[in-house]
Amino acid sequence: MKTGDQFDSLSPIDYRYWDEEAAKYLSENGFTRYKLLVELALVRVLARRGICSYAVVKEVEAACGQITTTEVYEEENRIQHDVRALVNCIRAKVSAAAKLYIHLTATSNDIIDSANAVRSRNAIERVLIPTLTKLEGVLVDITLREAETVQVGRTHGQHAVPITFGFAIAGYVSRLGDSIETLKALAEKLPGKFSGAVGAYNAQSLFFDDPEEFEHEVLAELGLAPAECSTQVVPPEAMTRLLCEVTVAAGILANLADDMRNLQRTEIGEVGEEFEAAQVGSSTMPQKRNPINFENVKSCWKIVAPRMVTVFMDQISEHQRDMTNGGSIRTHPEIIAYMVHMAKRLARTMKKLTVDRASLERNLAMQKGLVAAEPLYIILAAQGHSDAHEKVRKLTLQAQREKRPLEEVVISDAEMQPYLEKMTPYQRQILSNPSLYTGIAAKKAKAVALHWKQKLEL
Repeated sequence: MKTGDQFDSLSPIDYRYWDEEAAKYLSENGFTRYKLLVELALVRVLARRGICSYAVVKEVEAACGQITTTEVYEEENRIQHDVRALVNCIRAKVSAAAKLYIHLTATSNDIIDSANAVRSRNAIERVLIPTLTKLEGVLVDITLREAETVQVGRTHGQHAVPITFGFAIAGYVSRLGDSIETLKALAEKLPGKFSGAVGAYNAQSLFFDDPEEFEHEVLAELGLAPAECSTQVVPPEAMTRLLCEVTVAAGILANLADDMRNLQRTEIGEVGEEFEAAQVGSSTMPQKRNPINFENVKSCWKIVAPRMVTVFMDQISEHQRDMTNGGSIRTHPEIIAYMVHMAKRLARTMKKLTVDRASLERNLAMQKGLVAAEPLYIILAAQGHSDAHEKVRKLTLQAQREKRPLEEVVISDAEMQPYLEKMTPYQRQILSNPSLYTGIAAKKAKAVALHWKQKLEL
């Protein structure tokens, strides 16, 4: 085990993106604590069933409170088995009478898989979901504040019809809200196991007529329910689904970060990250204000997403168990750890986001009213024009070629006069001021924001 200078670490999650809250559950120290909790839960149930005394429980509880990961690793180096090393460390700190009951009827993965379920559930429920909920609150506030701030919509990187900036953010409020709810449900369903070396309760059946009930009791100490049917390992699908949803949520954050990064481009300039007084954007270009926080979130997503391939590969274990996931499964908690970093960083950055209304107006006007082409074509079609789309397409080409506003070109076209006369005042206004053509973007943005604000009690 590595000791000493943190910069001797190999992984950026340790020396650059380490999070104290996440480490309580996802670090090796956290893993040791949770494995000790499972061993202690076993002894408690043994005492409740009259197999050992409650004095043994007190001894084991005291011993578990003293054990460090360092001493477990030292013992593992000696005997070359991680869980037995943990057991030996407990046994070394209790009386001879108590030693008999440490790990009694358990196999290694009764301890490992149950510990992984509890710590992953707790990391999700106590750290990740609160962090994502905080981000959701920030996005809700932006949505409500900017619900009526008109912005040109963009599809395929090109100007489309107008929306509002609040509406653009509301899409992320909805997507992230759904993911938070899914994470809650999946975390609650993580199962444990206490069914022995092949999952058939062989060892437990030596002592108990109701080994399945015994499993229920041990896992209940940890707030877990057992899987319906295990082998030596718990069925991997529940954890796979949970980590898959973490990765889905990471994709939502990366998408939001990418949008905000692109809106900060010099030639767009619709939003901006707040820069600290002494912050430097470039080592050589002093004027730069690089969107580093949004870029970091996107970059970390590129770490998280491929990790799911390993998770899916670890779904396969031959017969009742093999060890081809022995090393790879240890990396799974890093998916959650990186996601915690991403969510916290994005929440801080979005909270300080500035919106440049002048740039929003400039960009909407950039194409001289061409964004009104859609309503114009629809109005013409509704009035009976036989080839409305083609007519408007030619008018837009003329406007671009002559560098004139679309409305001006339409007004000067003789064929358009009878159609212009039949337009309602509102339809006519849209040609002059396309910013009026936002549909129900503002209303929808507010409704989405208020829905999730109430549902998540923000």
